[in-house]
Amino acid sequence: MAELNVNGKKYQVDVDPSTPLLWVIREQIGLTGTKYGCGIGVCGACTVLFDGQAIRSCSLPVSAALGKKIETIESLEKNGQLSKVQKAWVDNQVPQCGYCQSGMVMATTALLRNNPKPSDAQIDAAVTNICRCGTFQEVRAAIHAVSKA
Repeated sequence: MAELNVNGKKYQVDVDPSTPLLWVIREQIGLTGTKYGCGIGVCGACTVLFDGQAIRSCSLPVSAALGKKIETIESLEKNGQLSKVQKAWVDNQVPQCGYCQSGMVMATTALLRNNPKPSDAQIDAAVTNICRCGTFQEVRAAIHAVSKA
């Protein structure tokens, strides 16, 4: 039995220690905002915050998450209010299909917590998620909108 701290709540999960964190979040805990994309930690659809840092949860074993603070996309909305990043995503019409967007929002949240006014180069270095729809310009515009607010 493993205890995980996800979105400020403790969860007891009975899984093999090598199970990817993504599957525990989705299947055991029931938080489905974090998406499966590639399964090898490249695309970023599965991005969550891990002690404040953006990580790819599809390639991280649950055993590595013990004692860590995990945040998923579900943690960002507070009392019916979207986070500043989520609101900027809507205002800048970032999503097209939307599949990769929860991972992009989480990577952006980590970036802006650590660097509230990033340059384009810093955005490119921190948000390495893949969007097959090609919304990268809209993502950058949304990030700059948050940093100016």
